[in-house]
Amino acid sequence: MYQTASKLILLVSLIIACVCTTSVSASSQTYNWSYKPEKDNKPVTTEPHFREMLEKSNGLFIGDTSKKELYLTFDNGYENGYTERILDVLKEKKVPATFFVTGHYLETASDLIKRMVEEGHIVGNHSYHHPSLAEVGDGHLMEELNTVKAKFNELTGVKEMNYLRPPRGQFSERSLMLSNKLGYTNVFWSMAYKDWEVNNQKGGQYAYDQIMKRIHPGAIMLIHSISSDNAEALPRVIDDARKQGYVFKSLDDLMLTKQLQTLPFP
Repeated sequence: MYQTASKLILLVSLIIACVCTTSVSASSQTYNWSYKPEKDNKPVTTEPHFREMLEKSNGLFIGDTSKKELYLTFDNGYENGYTERILDVLKEKKVPATFFVTGHYLETASDLIKRMVEEGHIVGNHSYHHPSLAEVGDGHLMEELNTVKAKFNELTGVKEMNYLRPPRGQFSERSLMLSNKLGYTNVFWSMAYKDWEVNNQKGGQYAYDQIMKRIHPGAIMLIHSISSDNAEALPRVIDDARKQGYVFKSLDDLMLTKQLQTLPFP
């Protein structure tokens, strides 16, 4: 009995030690991601304080604005019947994408998750229950991310998840630093529009117009897969963006470029 109690105490102590080791000392003030749009397809800007926090935590919101490169990302909170069509288009047009998935999506759309991986797309973490990571404790934040990662590994055999899209676009210095310490690059965005209201879709032409007037060199594009408008507009968006000289690249490409730029020249 005493041996069991001692082992339990030791286990609890180790868990506490791990949590303390992983925790970070940083501000917990909550921010909502935002940026300042520009006209004529020029790159957007964001608050200097936001940029500083992202640089400190190795986060992203935009790529190299001197290059006509686009990074297509989808938020998949739940399946609404359009992701298969989106994957068909991406496969046909040979475009890489990143899908940020929740626990609910992992539990209910396993075949689509497997297909994403099989077709070479990146699957990122969007948390298990979609809370504001800025407003939960360190242990809760780690549980949200680790549970998604574990279930993704169980489903696909892929061990790593390297990218995180903060739910609701909310963050704090603490959530950025802690998730980065867990191995994640926080990925925000520099192009988005109000596309998530499934009962207020306005047609593929509307989606096309909204996206095309917002793309810019280095854009990290946030698109919601639950939108029928987006699924309808996607083929034309890809074709016409390419006609304008844009190239679609993956977040891995962007991270590799970023890492190479920080290496000292021999």
